[in-house]
Amino acid sequence: MSVFDLFKTKVKNAAKKPRLVFPEGTDLRVLKAATKLEAEKLIEVTLLGRKSEIEKLASDNNLDLTDINIIDPDQYADFEKMCQKFIEVRKGKNTLDDAHKMLEAGSYFGTMLVKMDLADGMVSGAAHSTADTVRPALQIVKTAPGMHRVSGVMIMERDDERYIFADCAMNIDPDSDTLAEIGYEAAKIAKMAEIDPKVAFLSFSSKGSAKGDMVTKVQDAVAKFKEAHPDIPADGELQFDAAFVPSVGERKAPGSKVAGHANVFVFPELQSGNIGYKIAQRLGKFTAVGPILEGLAAPINDLSRGASSEDVYYMGILTAAQTLAKDE
Repeated sequence: MSVFDLFKTKVKNAAKKPRLVFPEGTDLRVLKAATKLEAEKLIEVTLLGRKSEIEKLASDNNLDLTDINIIDPDQYADFEKMCQKFIEVRKGKNTLDDAHKMLEAGSYFGTMLVKMDLADGMVSGAAHSTADTVRPALQIVKTAPGMHRVSGVMIMERDDERYIFADCAMNIDPDSDTLAEIGYEAAKIAKMAEIDPKVAFLSFSSKGSAKGDMVTKVQDAVAKFKEAHPDIPADGELQFDAAFVPSVGERKAPGSKVAGHANVFVFPELQSGNIGYKIAQRLGKFTAVGPILEGLAAPINDLSRGASSEDVYYMGILTAAQTLAKDE
């Protein structure tokens, strides 16, 4: 069973349908995905945008809007209430005039729906930058308790193989505290994907075979992770072959319960994580699922501006699965 089939089954069997908001309701790719998700009874969908435009786009493309909730932010009856809530959340950092202007943007409006518990999660970014999705999330929903950073986690899948790579999207040069958080969030995604996490913190060094600040940073992250999460098997610093190949792991890290058997890989900085997952994707023929944003207090995910309607559909399923995992 693919990871998407797994998530789809979980969502379909949920006692209550997850509620997701899609701010880009007048984008045909989003509209096609949203109507499919609603038709399959997987998600309770809210689209943002001018209702007449959405209805015309749906009619022109033979899409059924039955049971889909459409909110036009310009006509929203509780807009003033939302503005007041926004000011309260921002704790004096924005004025009422700021609130009116900022909440005209779909990403801010949609994030406020999540904050006000009118939606469980949000999928955005088909027509906007990553910053346009992440900035409102950090300002309004904020990070989960105990977390200080948002990371981008990839699920790498090929046939029956499934691994977690992090961080592949967000933190350019994380310090040891951030690396430890990234490891924890990656382990959570592993559990959501029914992987029993064994976390390897990667480096160009294995167990002190090389020296330097970059190595020390990873060693410190491992120590912090183990102290905070002693129930999750973790080890490092490890080179990738020591983390993945049993014979190499036994030789380079004898006695380790993770070396040679890792399935969650924490990269020391963004460029190696991004390069690593793309090598696995292009040369190893792995399917790369994500990036999944982790560390936020509510599931909010970012799409590529080149996303297809199928990509939006799958990200909707993935985000819905995150809402269920959050409640477990």
